Amino acid sequence: MKKLINGVICIVFLGFLAACGGGNDKDTADNDKTTTKKTEEKAPATNTANADATFQQTCAACHGADLKSGSAPDLDRIGSKYSKAEILDIIEHGKEGGMPAGLLKGDDADAVATWLSEKK
Repeated sequence: MKKLINGVICIVFLGFLAACGGGNDKDTADNDKTTTKKTEEKAPATNTANADATFQQTCAACHGADLKSGSAPDLDRIGSKYSKAEILDIIEHGKEGGMPAGLLKGDDADAVATWLSEKK
């Protein structure tokens, strides 16, 4: 039953992302002084919203969208058990007992590790 609920939550979330995503990232102004920065130049993926979205897309199926209702261990207080570096190591290298290695890499892994380390 949990898998069905998690599946429905994931599908709804992906539908929301598809409906609200996109947009025109082109700069249309001629003057560089008045243009906004392009998407690539904005803050890296370490902000909370991006980390949460990455978690929802990659991790929530096992850990639960609320960090505690999935079949995998609860993460709602993971920052009180592990440091950011330890969480990043688990994300990148996995953990015995079912956590696979390499589901997230690079900036995404770092952003989610930072976000999870704040869950205390």
